[in-house]
Amino acid sequence: MNVIPTPLGGVLILEPKVFGDHRGFFMEAHHREKYRAAGISCDFVQDNISCSVRGTLRGLHYQIRHGQAKLVQAVTGEVFDVAVDLRPGSPTFGEWTGVHLSGQNHRQLFIPAGFAHGFCVLSQSAHFLYKCAAFYDPEDEGGILWSDPEIGIEWPVSDPVISEKDRRLPLLSQCPPEKLPAGERS
Repeated sequence: MNVIPTPLGGVLILEPKVFGDHRGFFMEAHHREKYRAAGISCDFVQDNISCSVRGTLRGLHYQIRHGQAKLVQAVTGEVFDVAVDLRPGSPTFGEWTGVHLSGQNHRQLFIPAGFAHGFCVLSQSAHFLYKCAAFYDPEDEGGILWSDPEIGIEWPVSDPVISEKDRRLPLLSQCPPEKLPAGERS
């Protein structure tokens, strides 16, 4: 597995080994010991899959008190995936990184707790897998508006399809400290 660091400490792009032939391909989507050797030591407790159509943008979401690290990948289709650093005291607080994930490149993105996460769909549709290190709790969910100009994410879509809930999310500057992630947890 190839591990590529990003400018945001702890956010990693992972390129698992893919074995392909005339029948298709095989890859390990997760192998605890190999991922621990890469610095990902959290235990994943919940897997989620979403299916979205072209232009859909989901995010930017995070858990407030119960930090939720994620290992994400596009199983089919292509997405532009984003992590925003919201860790208290981080030198990269408010900064973002983005990566193209697709069923063709098989890349994964590891996002530690303390980051907001979102993605937009670039293909006709995409099946997106999230491995989560904490259970989702709707009472603990926080979010930042996808188009926050202070964060300045360069989304490859200009008029995305967004849920009403995501459309109402606040700007980062409007979030009181108690509504931001409490910090990274193991």
